Amino acid sequence: MLASKLPDVGTSIFTRMTLLAQETGALNLAQGFPDYAPPQALREALARHALSPDGHQYAPMPGLPRLRAAITAQVCRLRPGALAPDPDAEITVTAGATEALYAVLAAVVRPGDEVLMFEPAYDLYGPAIRLQGGVPRYVRLPAPSFRPDWDAVRAAFSARTRLVLVNSPHNPSGAVFSAEDWDALADLVDGTDALVLSDEVYEHLVFDGAPARSARQHPGLRGRSFVLSSFGKTYHATGWKVGYCVAPPALTRELRRVHQFVTFSVSTPTQLALADALESDVTDEHARGLAGFYQAKRDLFRGLLAGTGWELLAVPGGYFQLAGYAAFSGAPDAEFAEELARRWGVAVVPVSAFYHDGYDPGLVRFCFAKEAPTLEAAAERLRRGPG
Repeated sequence: MLASKLPDVGTSIFTRMTLLAQETGALNLAQGFPDYAPPQALREALARHALSPDGHQYAPMPGLPRLRAAITAQVCRLRPGALAPDPDAEITVTAGATEALYAVLAAVVRPGDEVLMFEPAYDLYGPAIRLQGGVPRYVRLPAPSFRPDWDAVRAAFSARTRLVLVNSPHNPSGAVFSAEDWDALADLVDGTDALVLSDEVYEHLVFDGAPARSARQHPGLRGRSFVLSSFGKTYHATGWKVGYCVAPPALTRELRRVHQFVTFSVSTPTQLALADALESDVTDEHARGLAGFYQAKRDLFRGLLAGTGWELLAVPGGYFQLAGYAAFSGAPDAEFAEELARRWGVAVVPVSAFYHDGYDPGLVRFCFAKEAPTLEAAAERLRRGPG
């Protein structure tokens, strides 16, 4: 008999809710993917490289040099004043930010090491830490702001803390680290051997004129941080599964030791297409416009649900809306989420799925990365109630 390494882990909540949406015909506001296409220039570039007789063999393990150079150039254009990452020594192209995150944990975490992380959290984090023999140390983010209580963070930090895992903008809440939060994190790890893993896949989705900040921009963090980015999130192409990690040379070397034995290299035609796109002004314009694009979707969805009984929490960034449902039900969030799909016709994610112990804050998560007609139809069903 095979003894499972993760005996308490089942199928992802995102997969389960998507299957429930398909089964019931519910509108899928559960899984975090857009229902619109990537930029046309990017799609045309992929078609061009797919039809070319060249570019169909293995790419170099760290990623195509041309793409890594294009990433460096774009980072400098989109973050004026930021230090330019060395494309050869500091950038690694990965099979989505998911693989980058797993490879970082596998490279850094040894049996018994503690990884300090915040909850609610993306459901990959805890299991990936445990698969390395690491020990997740969970610090709960206080609702409704979901900003860290740094006294609680300091109390959880110990001599065994090998890594601090942060996510800003945050999934599922949309909370965004302030300059003070980054300073507090830098103070926490100063004088220790702890490293930082900063999941920044929603980096361009910061709303209401607030600045987008990165661990790489902080002088006390950049030398000890792995920073993850996602082309899928930025360019509405989650199915392409291409991301990248920026880290100092010594950290990058360790990341690549693992990456070469996990995926080795990422799809060559896709990398070529991304390189074409990043070398043009089109993708810069697209990335700069993302905050306004998604803020408009946030405001549309919130406006459609205004005055309906849903308790809509603030959304400073990302593309998810947390909502309380006490006006409609006192049921546990997982039970209510199933009712929403089966009787209301809208699939969501219960927020208890983002806690290792099933803590239930009485919230569900909507994804508003959808076309306006989808959001309008979902809001109509939510206003109408169970059928």
